[in-house]
Amino acid sequence: MTSAAELRSGKTHRDENFPVASFIIHPRHRTLILSFYNFVRTADDIADHATLTPSEKLAYLDLLDAELQGQGDTQAEAVNLRRALAERGMPPRHALDLLIAFRMDVTKLRYENWDELIHYCRYSAMPVGRFVLDVHGESTSTWAASDAICAGLQINNHLQDCAKDYRELNRVYLPRDTLAASGATVEMLGEAAAPAPLATCLHALAERNATLLDEGRPLGGQIRDFRLGLEISIIQAFADRIVRMLRVRDPLRERVHLSPLEMLGLMIGAAASEVARRASGRRAMPNRSAAHDA
Repeated sequence: MTSAAELRSGKTHRDENFPVASFIIHPRHRTLILSFYNFVRTADDIADHATLTPSEKLAYLDLLDAELQGQGDTQAEAVNLRRALAERGMPPRHALDLLIAFRMDVTKLRYENWDELIHYCRYSAMPVGRFVLDVHGESTSTWAASDAICAGLQINNHLQDCAKDYRELNRVYLPRDTLAASGATVEMLGEAAAPAPLATCLHALAERNATLLDEGRPLGGQIRDFRLGLEISIIQAFADRIVRMLRVRDPLRERVHLSPLEMLGLMIGAAASEVARRASGRRAMPNRSAAHDA
C-alpha cells in the first residue's frame, strides 16, 4: 500500500484562503498546528484524489484513523500528529471528526439543502477552529462563534471551486433546493460561464454565507490570547472580502481569490483594527454594510 504522504496534491498551508500557523501565532503552538494541518491536508487530498477508487480512498482514511489512535506507525502524518497531541495531553477528537467529513466526500456527492451543507461543515470545518481554540486553552464557550466563521470559510471555498469540484470530482456542494429555486441545474456548472439562473443561485448562497460569517463576528472579543485574536481578525477580513467578491462575480468564468497584495492590505488593516479594539475595550460589531459592497 502506497504511503498516504505520496498521494498528496502538493498543496501546503501557504496555498490556503486564510493564514495557517502564521508568524502571528506564538511559536510554541506552531508545530502542533502544522502537524494537524499536514494530517488534515493528507486526508483531504486522498478524498479528492483523481485516480483512487472510492474503496481505496476509504481504506487510506481508515488507516490514518487507526494510526492516529495508536494502531500502527506506517503513516508519518498520523504518527507525527499523534505524538504532538500526546505531548500536550490532547485527544485526537477534532482530527477524527474531520475524517468523518472526508469519508462523506467519498460517498456523498450531492446536498439537498442548507441544513445538510451545515451538517457537512460540522465535520469538515468546525473541528479546525475548535482545535486551534483548544491549543490556546480557550473556553468552549467560543465554539459557537468559531463554528460560524469556519463554516463560512468552507462555504466560500465551495463557491470558489464549484465548477472544479463538479468537473473533476462530480461533487456538488450547492444545495439542490437553492439550485431549483433559481431555475438552475447541476449541469450548468460545466459551462464556461454561469448562465443567469446559476449566477442567481451562487450570489444568493454568497449572501446567505455573509450572514453566517457575521454570526462569528463576536469571536474576537471572546478570545483571551492576543496573538490568536489578531489571527482571527485577519481570517475574518479575508473571508469578508472573498464573500463580497462572490456576491457579484462568476467563479466559473474567473478565479475568485485574493491577490498577495490584497491579502497584505487586509492583514495590516485587520490587525490594526483588532489592536485598537482591544485597547479601547470595544466589542466586535457586525459588518453587514461591508457585505453589500461591490
